Amino acid sequence: MKFKPWKLSLLVALSVSTTAAVAQNVAGAQKAIELERYSDARRQLGQGQTPEAAFELGRLYQKMEKPDSAAYFFTQSATASKSPQSLIAAGRAFLAQGKNAEAQIQFDQAVKATKSKDKETLIQIGQAYAESSSKDNGKALEYLTLANKLNKKDDPQVMNLIGDIYLKQDNGGGEAMNSYERAILADPNNVTAYYRKGQLNVRSRNYNGARDAFQKTTILDPNFAPAYRELGEMYYFVGKYDDALSTFQKYRDMAENTPATQAKYASFLFLTKKYPEALTEVQTILQRDPKNVTMNRLQAYSLYETGKNEEAITAMDTYMKMVPADKLITEDYVYYGKMLAKAGRTQEGIATIEKAIKNDPTKADELQGDLAQAYLASKNYPMAIKTYSAIAKKNPETLTNKVYLARAYEFNKQYAQADSLYGVITTAKPDYIPGYLMRARANANLDPDSKQGAAKPYYEKYLELANDPTKYKDGMVEANKYLGYYYYQKGDKAASLPYWQAAKTLDPADGQVTTAINEITRKAPAKAPVKRK
Repeated sequence: MKFKPWKLSLLVALSVSTTAAVAQNVAGAQKAIELERYSDARRQLGQGQTPEAAFELGRLYQKMEKPDSAAYFFTQSATASKSPQSLIAAGRAFLAQGKNAEAQIQFDQAVKATKSKDKETLIQIGQAYAESSSKDNGKALEYLTLANKLNKKDDPQVMNLIGDIYLKQDNGGGEAMNSYERAILADPNNVTAYYRKGQLNVRSRNYNGARDAFQKTTILDPNFAPAYRELGEMYYFVGKYDDALSTFQKYRDMAENTPATQAKYASFLFLTKKYPEALTEVQTILQRDPKNVTMNRLQAYSLYETGKNEEAITAMDTYMKMVPADKLITEDYVYYGKMLAKAGRTQEGIATIEKAIKNDPTKADELQGDLAQAYLASKNYPMAIKTYSAIAKKNPETLTNKVYLARAYEFNKQYAQADSLYGVITTAKPDYIPGYLMRARANANLDPDSKQGAAKPYYEKYLELANDPTKYKDGMVEANKYLGYYYYQKGDKAASLPYWQAAKTLDPADGQVTTAINEITRKAPAKAPVKRK
């Protein structure tokens, strides 16, 4: 079951294909299904030659969101006998087809056949509802509650299933959490309960709680790959991209090596802005699977993000020919529009992004930023300023919008307006290091010969705060060169030299720095002796 507050449109579930094995291992397959190792489960179940194997194949395909295949194998399991298990399989076949009333008849018959006293039958019916898309779960809760009473104390499996049932309800989060907590009280090492708590905390935006629950899951079962995936996605949503990627790498290394896993990893590289790495991974996948729709989409996006715009347009054209128009997502239009704008096809690009806004009004505010970026890419700075101004006015508390607007002013050579906005940004967030570099550049443009030293205090503040060359090397070189030149043209070589030497340490290959140091340290030629008469 997947409980996420957002849908990652790039992280798609892909089909699993593999050669079926003859040997069947139902218990091993059940564990593989729990760990989402679907290819492994498929191999262990073979062709479903036994009712038990066919039943687990039905569960497998239901989790893979293939209802027709799920119904087929549940039916295969049901026709093998007339036992309560067979009736449950028949009910699950109906559930997979959305025939809830027919499913309920089968389940009721199974309960009647066991005189409501077989805990396992009751649990399996609850599991049927928990693993289905049905939200009509009143009977499931009734059966699971009865199963728990038969146990005379909380059964962890039952409590987890009750939590899963409540989680399907719009306002069932509280009851679901209570059920998972009861499962943990009954079994402090219950991996599933901690995993579900993590998912529920993500849904309610309790990220610290989610992190703790997922980490507890992996402590109890270091091989529980889905927990690493969920934790990685959570880190992504809160903007901790480095943690997100490292955690998702653990998922990739631990999950089964399938095209689906590789595609998810490539998507995650892209989402965490590792565009060159994403492109490499995507192209590796496409060599084996050139018709992979999601990877063709991601290739076009990644080419754009790595500055290969002409190749991106070609890739996007190929992708858009593969996909029916009604299957294109909003981001497709946005990226295509930005590509066209960057290629100089400004009107086409802007029209394409405006089409995305029209098609998805719920994202109108979000897409205004993409529209502004398209104006920037096409060097239509006045329209970029107009669009960013509207965005900033609508969200005055968001400093990021002010940064973009200031950059647009800077590109349009309106340096005073840019400087004013940068001042607002650094005042509101004095630890925002790039802000001082941006303000220094705006002032350097207002004082092109550096005689007034308008940029001096901002470059000095930048150097004071930016003390990590691994993150700020280029800016530190720039600041030292400016300050070195400022003092040099003032005639103060003693004050100038240390800045040039600092720049040299940061970037020994900078020829301009070497020339400056040589000029400052060059000894004046000795004067010719005066000839005495």
